[in-house]
Amino acid sequence: MTSRPTISSQEIADRLAVRELIDVYTYCADRRDARRQMELFIPDGRFMVFTDPMAAEPAHLFRGRESLAPAFDHLNTYAATTTHFNGQSTVSLDGDRATGQTYCLAHHHSVGDDGQRTMMIASIRYLDKLVKQDGQWFFAERRLIFDWTETRTSAGVSSGSW
Repeated sequence: MTSRPTISSQEIADRLAVRELIDVYTYCADRRDARRQMELFIPDGRFMVFTDPMAAEPAHLFRGRESLAPAFDHLNTYAATTTHFNGQSTVSLDGDRATGQTYCLAHHHSVGDDGQRTMMIASIRYLDKLVKQDGQWFFAERRLIFDWTETRTSAGVSSGSW
């Protein structure tokens, strides 16, 4: 049987805080809380969107926390709140810095000008550089990579109650 390395309580706390940062990011996206989502980045943080997973350069690059508003406000173009399912995350800690990769399935519901409803599902990955400042973790750089997307017709959104 292979022995596992001992993990310090600080490393456990940092790993939990990084995972919470990742989950809060998608919660804010789904709730369309762009302002809170922006606050998860350091003031000069970068956000890059790669629509082609093989591209060397991003399709979109945002530098600085305040520049992120249009990127995050874009979620308001969808007909219903989005749903992101975070999957596995791999994080490497190095003191007050970390790198990570998180897999996510994102669901986006749209209604076209012709009334046609569609559901776009995207398999995405986030490649992150993180930094801990004043005891709190932030994104220093976040790369959003679209591995694939599928768009299908949708029956619509149910807003029924229990």
